[in-house]
Amino acid sequence: MTNIQIPAAPAKTRPAAPRAALPPGTSARDRGSRLLATLFLAPTIVGIVVFTVLPIAGSVVLSLFHWNVIDSPRFAGAANYREMFGDSTVLVSFRNTLVFMVLAVALQLTVALVLALTLNGRMPGWLRSVFRSAFFFPLVLSAASISVVMKYLFNQDFGVVNWLLGFVGVAPVPWLTSEHAAMATVVLVYVWQQFGFSFLLFVGGLNNIPKEIHEASALDGATGLRKHLHVTLPLLSPTLLVASVVGIINALQVFEQPYVLTDGGPGDSTRTVVMVIYETAFEQLRFGEASAVGVLLFVLIMAVTALQFRLSRRFVHYQ
Repeated sequence: MTNIQIPAAPAKTRPAAPRAALPPGTSARDRGSRLLATLFLAPTIVGIVVFTVLPIAGSVVLSLFHWNVIDSPRFAGAANYREMFGDSTVLVSFRNTLVFMVLAVALQLTVALVLALTLNGRMPGWLRSVFRSAFFFPLVLSAASISVVMKYLFNQDFGVVNWLLGFVGVAPVPWLTSEHAAMATVVLVYVWQQFGFSFLLFVGGLNNIPKEIHEASALDGATGLRKHLHVTLPLLSPTLLVASVVGIINALQVFEQPYVLTDGGPGDSTRTVVMVIYETAFEQLRFGEASAVGVLLFVLIMAVTALQFRLSRRFVHYQ
């Protein structure tokens, strides 16, 4: 008798447990990474909002009021701005600030670039480190303390600078009491302290340029000044953009050097916008008018920075 084998019934399988619904392309690990990144960024974001965004908004609002701290604020509308554009001292301060910006930034970038190119040549490593530290050291000092020392050095009667010039037969120069000489002195003191930052930026940018590019340009006959103009500067243009943006923003907010060296004089020849803001707010207690000047300075800084980034599309070359 033939045995008939009956096939066993298939084992029942339990349905898989449904997974938690996640957005497409994300996982629990991704969400944890985003949460961790948010926690790390939160202090910076809060700091920017509290110490930057809110003060700017407060200044804009305050610029529409008359307020002397003692009395209650009185709404003034655009009267502070009309008064500002009719004040010759404010207009002269903006002109002085723009002149200072052009002179200081041009000299700062030139000195920093020349020194960076010089140190990038053949030189012992220990000596290169010494020069880097020496050039950066003035930047960590207080601008006010440096200006106090420089005020004595550039004094017309007993300053060391005129004393040294006397050995070569040069008559005493009125560094701080002549209109043109005073602006030049303020620029020199400012650049002496600030060029270290641009110098370090250029040193880092030069070190990031591949040596093979310079070797290839040398084979093509590009040497000396020609190599720097056609090879080094185009490759260094992103660093130049950063240095110029930071330099212009800092120069438009200059305060300590002209305040300590010349107190804005002689006359108003070295009075800057930030000096006018300080004097209007804390000496004359006209906080609304001072805020209006500050708002205009903020708009000027933003406009100049936007123009720089606009022009960078044509002149900045990325590798």
